[in-house]
Amino acid sequence: MNDLLRPVLTRWRFFALLAAAAMLGAAHAFQHFGDLAPCTLCLRQREVYWAAGTLAAVSMAVVRLPGGPRWRAPSDLLLGAIFLAGVALAVWHAGAEWKFWPGPAACASSGASVSPAAMDSLLLGAKAKAPSCDQAAWVFGGLSMAGWNALISLGLAALSLQAALYERSRR
Repeated sequence: MNDLLRPVLTRWRFFALLAAAAMLGAAHAFQHFGDLAPCTLCLRQREVYWAAGTLAAVSMAVVRLPGGPRWRAPSDLLLGAIFLAGVALAVWHAGAEWKFWPGPAACASSGASVSPAAMDSLLLGAKAKAPSCDQAAWVFGGLSMAGWNALISLGLAALSLQAALYERSRR
């Protein structure tokens, strides 16, 4: 194993927690400072990081309990499965943006514009429609946020698997 990777793998649950927090922080920064409202699939992708962060935090405590070390590899594998779910969601979102397949029905673009009548209806209690999942709000290097998320989630899943294998080899 690469000696540079060993400190990350031995503390993978901590690094997974940091990665999940960083991804959630970046998503919220794009939303609040970049004025990029999240669509339905964007919000689902955030849920993956909330789940991964929660599992990482809980498993950090569990592995320190008596008998807890036996949960190191399984918790790493479960983190990997969560990150793979993130890959699937991100690929679905990126594919919808590229028009390879449709996104969820609740996420279709409406082409609506903001008019005084539309603003009046919002003030009277009408529901606001979420942004469309089939239009990339931000693109860098030819990939949308969903595309970048797919690659990052895949990397995190691979590190989770490698951490689990490392934990099993330490027994």
